[in-house]
Amino acid sequence: MTYTDLFENDDMKLINLLPQDGEAYYHGKIVDTATADMYLAKCLSKLSWEHDRAFIYGKEIVTKRKIAWYADKPVSYTYSGYTKMALAWPNFLRGMKQRVEGECGEVFNSCLGNFYSSGEEGMSWHSDAEKDLVENGAIGALSLGGERKFAFKHRQTGESVSLVLAHGSLLIMKGATQKNWLHSLPKTKRDIEPRVSLTFRQMRF
Repeated sequence: MTYTDLFENDDMKLINLLPQDGEAYYHGKIVDTATADMYLAKCLSKLSWEHDRAFIYGKEIVTKRKIAWYADKPVSYTYSGYTKMALAWPNFLRGMKQRVEGECGEVFNSCLGNFYSSGEEGMSWHSDAEKDLVENGAIGALSLGGERKFAFKHRQTGESVSLVLAHGSLLIMKGATQKNWLHSLPKTKRDIEPRVSLTFRQMRF
């Protein structure tokens, strides 16, 4: 199933994209194009990007995708067998966090940024259910740059839902989504502009 009409009737009420066992809400573009362009330029030039690393079957894998992690406290975050240390918020990123919080009504204390330089970089099926995250907490994904397909797949039934994330748009995942659904950013050979995904999270401190 692919969603193109994401709101109910004329009141623009957000609908849950997931048919069962979770909650995902696409807010669409929450900033205008000029502001989204400014956000993207700042993220590319000012965030401390490094290649992601993961241990898979005892082997260290270094990805083409780059990451940057920031939080309210200098804490560690472990996933895929690799531990990362959080950096202090740059003022502009804290401002973006507050913009996202004001839009969705959630409060976040950390942000994992992902930088994809082309459509040939993506993320395979996974869930964000690490023990360091608040159980059933919200994750807010602010997309900047090239539009990309984002997909969900139910763990048990295999049912899938997908949508295209626009430049300057916000996707919220919450409730039991990470327990019951996997998500991915499929790779593509299409010529796509670089993209940054800022995933604001609720960590256990």
